[in-house]
Amino acid sequence: MSDPRIVALGGGHGLYATLSAARRLTAYVTAVVTVADDGGSSGRLRAELDIVPPGDLRMALAALASDSPQGRLWATIIQHRFGGTGALAGHPIGNLLLAGLDEVLADPVAALDELGRVLGVRGRVLPMCPIGLKIEADVAGLESDPRMSRVIRGQVAVATTPGQVRRVRLLPGHPPATPQAVDAIMAADLVVLGPGSWFSSVIPHVLVPGLVSALQATTARRALVLNLADEPGETAGFSAERHVHVLAQHAPDITVDDIIVDEARVPGQRERDQLRRTAGLLQADVVFADVSRPGTPLHDPAKLASALQGVLARGEAVAPPAATAPLAADGIRRERGDDTWR
Repeated sequence: MSDPRIVALGGGHGLYATLSAARRLTAYVTAVVTVADDGGSSGRLRAELDIVPPGDLRMALAALASDSPQGRLWATIIQHRFGGTGALAGHPIGNLLLAGLDEVLADPVAALDELGRVLGVRGRVLPMCPIGLKIEADVAGLESDPRMSRVIRGQVAVATTPGQVRRVRLLPGHPPATPQAVDAIMAADLVVLGPGSWFSSVIPHVLVPGLVSALQATTARRALVLNLADEPGETAGFSAERHVHVLAQHAPDITVDDIIVDEARVPGQRERDQLRRTAGLLQADVVFADVSRPGTPLHDPAKLASALQGVLARGEAVAPPAATAPLAADGIRRERGDDTWR
């Protein structure tokens, strides 16, 4: 497939890895980004200005910036953080630019598109929801009685809790999906979820009803990329199988076609067979591949790109006959090839 349309859902460094891989396959890459960050610069800006937290959105723009000298320069500029001890200390330039553009244009999507043009981004970066959200979690292991759980609120608190996260919710409940994100999923050839912080960057996407409906209705191949290891705090001690099980618990109506897992993550045949059985909760096949960067806990963009290309090829081999497109978020029925999808 030449120039496939790829949509990547996630946030933070995990999404950066997926975007770095996807852009090796096509120029038509759309990032759909979580909007619940409440720490650091993003937390300060959303508290002061009541805007969509810009940090993960900024990172996605940097990942998709043009390879031209101007694009790389601007990618470096937006990632640069102010030093010192004053009011600007710790703020990346890109966060402030997005905050300013949002105020001027009164639209976070327009702000992202405008900064994307400066960076030479050929794809698009979109918030999963047009408003900032909060994460709330039920966490066990914080009380003297192990049967009791405590409610923890905030992305940073959830990501760093010493307890065991059982379930997460978004506040406000049933948040709206960004219409352009729904359209991008409906028009895609491949939709990729993960890797990333499981409870705070990956699962939030399947808690937005509009995104869930789009993921159910799209004709795109759907892939889930598992993390290379558990993370201290929210997924400490989690096996690859546990990651899949928790996602299925939060999104019982979601199915995916392929689950990509690093072959070194699950080396034993017994464990692989068990993961394949658990993948049945999502009606998915498991793809074992070398996707890690040696000596680091990071995905290698070139290796992950190769795995995604294999998933696309599998989709071409089993492509269903063309069907009438379902309604998008704005109620418009769109067919593939319609320019309004782009």
